[in-house]
Amino acid sequence: MDWDKLRIFHAVAAAGSLTHAGETLHLSQSAVSRQIRSLEESLDVTLFHRHARGLILTEQGELLFEASKEMHDKLKSTAARIRDSKDGVFGELKVTTTVGFGTLWLAPRLGRLYDKYPDLKIDLALEERLLDLPMREADVAIRMKEPSQADLVRRRLMNVKMRLYASPSYLETFGIPDNFNDLRAHRLVSQNLTSPQVSAGISWMKPMLSGEHVSHLTVNNYFGVLRAVLHDVGIGMLPNYVAADNPQLVRVLPEEESQEIPVYLAYPEELRHSKRVAVFRDFVLEEIKMDRIARKQIQ
Repeated sequence: MDWDKLRIFHAVAAAGSLTHAGETLHLSQSAVSRQIRSLEESLDVTLFHRHARGLILTEQGELLFEASKEMHDKLKSTAARIRDSKDGVFGELKVTTTVGFGTLWLAPRLGRLYDKYPDLKIDLALEERLLDLPMREADVAIRMKEPSQADLVRRRLMNVKMRLYASPSYLETFGIPDNFNDLRAHRLVSQNLTSPQVSAGISWMKPMLSGEHVSHLTVNNYFGVLRAVLHDVGIGMLPNYVAADNPQLVRVLPEEESQEIPVYLAYPEELRHSKRVAVFRDFVLEEIKMDRIARKQIQ
């Protein structure tokens, strides 16, 4: 199959228009049309239904577009890796992690990464759904459990524990609980138990939420829980990494905490030698190291 014709077909299928594809490829509409007709003749199939408002792929066209898209993405990734190996660190890196970790820990620190690598472009995808790294839905993932997918490079970053925190003004007004039973006299702020989260956190929260309480606020992400706690709404159930950036928080019932939740960084094997991935990985590890030093100084 002619690679040049396939490249032109991919552009037309993506644009849905000969004219728009021609503008992207810097070719005339007639030249693009001739190449598509030639490709259809060589395959002895019709690839597009022609309509007044544009082009629609036939069933055979959809099959070819799916294959050409995979090739296009692979070539794009390879080109980026080649540039990484030759030049400085630049280009796009898609990073995925949970809403809580991404908003509360990662995003506030990214300025220091950009200070070192101003030409880097981070596409940060925050969601609880696990994106498929081998299928390149993302380049790098930070996950609250060890990835199970094959062909991934993975590294354990740290361990997280769920703990109880409150603001000084809340505790001054409502008092400091001395034991587990005292929590019943306080408003608790937590994620909803039905929200996507790690099992260790759910197991820890359930006993505290099963009893009768003065009041209870549930939020579907930790950012909302933190904001409520900082504004004196109640005692919050939060991951301990929030303490590094919010030293004003007071830990409540220090003996109460969840089991360790491992945090992993992972990326596809094919990106093992990518400079963009390497600088992001090293940046995260350095930030975690600095957090540990800060926590020791506070203690």
